[in-house]
Amino acid sequence: MSQAILTPIAHIHSDFSQKFGIPRQSGLVEQLTACIVFEEPFRNRDALRSIEGFSHLWLIWQFSEALVNEFRPTVRPPRLGGNRRVGVFASRAPYRPNGLGLSCVRLLAVEESPEGPVLHVAGADLLDGTPIFDIKPYLPFTDCHPEATPGYTAETIEHKLHVKYNEQMLECVPEEKRDALLGVLACDPRPGYEDNPDVEYGLAFAEFDIGFRVSGDVLTVTRIEPQK
Repeated sequence: MSQAILTPIAHIHSDFSQKFGIPRQSGLVEQLTACIVFEEPFRNRDALRSIEGFSHLWLIWQFSEALVNEFRPTVRPPRLGGNRRVGVFASRAPYRPNGLGLSCVRLLAVEESPEGPVLHVAGADLLDGTPIFDIKPYLPFTDCHPEATPGYTAETIEHKLHVKYNEQMLECVPEEKRDALLGVLACDPRPGYEDNPDVEYGLAFAEFDIGFRVSGDVLTVTRIEPQK
């Protein structure tokens, strides 16, 4: 087989230092913000000429923390309980050949900085430091297909949890990040096959360690502490 070499054009900076808790798809938590910083020689403003006219962008990136050395033809999506297998090409699992991901994000702004142009985006589902291989505009008249069928994902429609928290506890989180944190928790970060109300889970978000428990459809925040 011929080999293709991909060069990262940029890296994204997000509030997720660990994979646990990252939304399963882009756009689920619109309050999440991130910035894309380009690498040399791609720090060229001309490469972004007219990009401000698009509200959304496609990001092509790599699951850099989940690369595999051998081909796995099937995967077990967590939202199907972790026991049912589907074809890797019928899934969006990270464990796939080349480890490529695709995300649609909302473009907030283009900033000029000492590191060249920086894209500020919302709704990204990427780990901090993830390499970006390409950026393309989202075209609503061709990229959106309302008649599309969801396959087995019709069984796994995203559910939302009711998040309970102590107002005083939440005050240590910067105000501009609170809605994003609550949105991430409402999406239920747990694997789909876990449902133990006695387990305290830990989530790393925006330099904080967040503890929580889930009982039924209620998530209760148990602690918010600065990361050590």
